[in-house]
This record gives sequence, C-alpha cells and structure tokens, in this order.
Amino acid sequence: MVDTVGIVGLGLIGGSLARRLAQRGIRVVAWNHRPHPYVQAEAAGIYCKSTLAELMSAGPDVVVLCNPLKAMPDILAELKPLLAKTPNTTLTDVGSVKGMVRDQVKAAGLEECYVGAHPMAGNELSGWQAADPQLYDDALWAVTVDEDTEYSRFYSVASMITHDVGNRIIVLDDETHDKGAAMISHMPHVVSTALINELTANPDRNVAAALSAGCWRDMTRVALTDPGRTRAMVEEDAWNVEVLLRRMAARLIAMADQLHDHDSSSIQRFFAEGDPFRRYKVQVSSTDTFTRQELEIPEQGWQQTLLFSARRGEAITGFVNLRQAIIELRPAI
Repeated sequence: MVDTVGIVGLGLIGGSLARRLAQRGIRVVAWNHRPHPYVQAEAAGIYCKSTLAELMSAGPDVVVLCNPLKAMPDILAELKPLLAKTPNTTLTDVGSVKGMVRDQVKAAGLEECYVGAHPMAGNELSGWQAADPQLYDDALWAVTVDEDTEYSRFYSVASMITHDVGNRIIVLDDETHDKGAAMISHMPHVVSTALINELTANPDRNVAAALSAGCWRDMTRVALTDPGRTRAMVEEDAWNVEVLLRRMAARLIAMADQLHDHDSSSIQRFFAEGDPFRRYKVQVSSTDTFTRQELEIPEQGWQQTLLFSARRGEAITGFVNLRQAIIELRPAI
C-alpha cells in the first residue's frame, strides 16, 4: 500500500488532493513553483519542499503531477535523473488530456514508471486558496493505461485513489478518455463560454442578466473559470473538441431550420432524443446504494478486462487483493 505521496503543484486540484490525503493519514510531500501556499499547507499537515530533488529524497511511492501541462516537459526533464535513483516510485498526473501527457512522458523516457490519471473533480475556482479536500467527495477518476503499462504500477495508483483518497476509478486507454473528456468537459466549456459571449454582445445584456436565474447559472458556471486555463484545456484536446463542436453546430442549425419551418414533429424529436439520459439520471438519483461484486483481473489482457468493465458502467471501489477488484454496479445509459 502507498505510504508517501508526492504532489507537484498546489493549485486547486493538487492542493485539494494533498489536503485530502493528509487528512486521511497519508504522508504528503509537496513542491510548488512558488512557495506562497507553504505556510498554510504545512499547517494542514503537508510537508513542503523547496525543490523537486528534496521532494524525491522523501522517497514517495507515487508522485502526482498537478502542474499545468505547458510546464510538463521541463518538470519531467528535471524528474528523470531523480526517478532513476528511486526506481520503485510510480509517476502519475491529473491532466484532463491523457494522450498528450503520455507523449510527453515518452519523450522524457519515463514511460516505464507512468500511469495516467484524471480526477473528475473541480470547479470554476483556482489556486491554493480554493483547495478543499471535499472536492474529492464521491469523485470518479479515469486511470489510463496502454499495452506496456506494468500492472504493479497501475495497482499503486489505483490503490492510492480507492483506498487513500476514497474514490472510484474506471480504467481506459488514452484515446477513449480524451474523446469522453471532450464530450463531457472540454466541448461544454466552449459552449458555456459562447453563451456568455452572446450575452455580452447583446444590446439588452443588462436586462437579460437581471432576468437570469437557475437555468443561466447552471449553463454558464464553467464559463466563470479562468479563461486562460479553459483555453489551454480546450487546445490540448483540440481535434476531439473540433469534431464535437461541428456536430453541435449542425444540431443547432437544424433546430433553427425546424423553428423557421414550424416543423413541430422534428422539434418534438429533438427534445425527446435525450430521453435515455434522462432515465439514467433518474435511476442514479433515486438509488441510495449500489450493488457491489468482485472482479477477477487476469495477468494477461488485464487492460482490456478493465476497459470492458468501464464500458459496462462499472467502477472499481477497492481491492480484495492484488488481482481481485471490488466493482460497483451503477445504472448505465
């Protein structure tokens, strides 16, 4: 089991993770590119280090890269000789795009110790001041592997997330993750931003803003995120986001045409098309407890076994032993 976790970057995601792990009894060592959060972080039980070398000298079992992706090549280059001295340390990250990170890790020559991860947790805030261990309450993580991922490395990251953070995981390949993240996060950020851009450009924007209530709040919350952070996230998954935006644009244009033509039957089909998702949400919200069972993880082909489990709507909540996972069965669309 994981004893010590290294956190690189104490922003919203990294700071919240560090505080969560420290609260749950894990020894956390952290490095941030600026030391401004160190006093508060130390008070929260986090051992802050002035350099990455100091962080690695603490012997972390897992190092979680929570830095911006633009800083990843430089940080990986600095970590490479340090990781050579601690060959049992597993490297992971929290980036919202996995294919790009794996390419960067491979370019740095660190692919043997890497397992990708992405916590589906966050909000429109940023920085250490917004860090909150409750950000990870009931969170799901995507853990990404490829055909060369060592199972022991995967197990270190998976057990840290399920046992030490107290969250669920699904296991994916990078491409499947990035397409899914574009659908439920990156493309919606663009659409949400387009909504506030449309409001800002409207001559009656103050009237519209005064009338706004729950619908507008829910549709535009993520547009309140720092625009630089959103831009970087979207550009890092540019191809997948582009495909989805073109599909979305086609849906909206079709609806505009149907409204123009007073095509009531087509309009009805548009609003009814998403009923499978509505039923899914009702099932999830009305279920207090979910069925759990055990899943055997084979030595050969374990990546595909876990990917198929994720596609069935299952999530891993823990492990009985090295090769036996506890999965939670939730409603599926």
